[in-house]
Amino acid sequence: MNEELYEISHDLPENTPQDYVGHRQRLKERFLKGGPDALADYEMLELVLFLGIPRGDVKPLAKELMRIYSSFAAIISAPIEKLLNHKGIGTHAVFAIKIIGAAAIRLAREQIINKPILSSWRLVLDYCHANLAFAENEEFHVLYLDNKNRLITDEAHQKGTIDQASVYPRDIIKRCFELNALSIVLVHNHPSGDPSPSKADIEITKEINQITKLLGISIHDHLIIGKNGHASFKSLGLL
Repeated sequence: MNEELYEISHDLPENTPQDYVGHRQRLKERFLKGGPDALADYEMLELVLFLGIPRGDVKPLAKELMRIYSSFAAIISAPIEKLLNHKGIGTHAVFAIKIIGAAAIRLAREQIINKPILSSWRLVLDYCHANLAFAENEEFHVLYLDNKNRLITDEAHQKGTIDQASVYPRDIIKRCFELNALSIVLVHNHPSGDPSPSKADIEITKEINQITKLLGISIHDHLIIGKNGHASFKSLGLL
């Protein structure tokens, strides 16, 4: 059986009623009239699955994924390999899910690129959360800013294990000079979900801050992103 046919028919009983056609149309109409707030999270996921599974009742699959991952955001952020392990999902469906995730991150980034981020801090937090909150491994990012605190770029410096990322201050300094960045924001995630700074987080921040100060580069903040919130070194008096 080819992949496309597999994705259409996989895991559907032989006598599946055809009323899913009417259900799909009603769901689409509710979305077009009321927007995303008119739908539950699992219904939004159904709409995404429609793109990759042209026929069949995908409501059970959407509800099962919501049960496993707990949120729409966690599903669209899940690794491709992990999604493919679920019965009923093939590459077309995963492609649709990951496109939605990528679009969400790109949209959030477009809200802050080339803009003074200190006056758009809520948007910065939204972007960092969309990008990192559901990553399964720890990642350390640096937001590089120009002389007007406008975002030049966001770069991942290290992608570590689930509980540790190695960060090299010399690499950050080198990029500051290459990009003519005069200030930075440090960002990393805690896959555990708890954004509280660890002893290692505090130590590496102090080390980077000591070096950047000598070179006239400011660190506006160090943000730790968790699934349900964030911690700010500036707000905690650690920077």
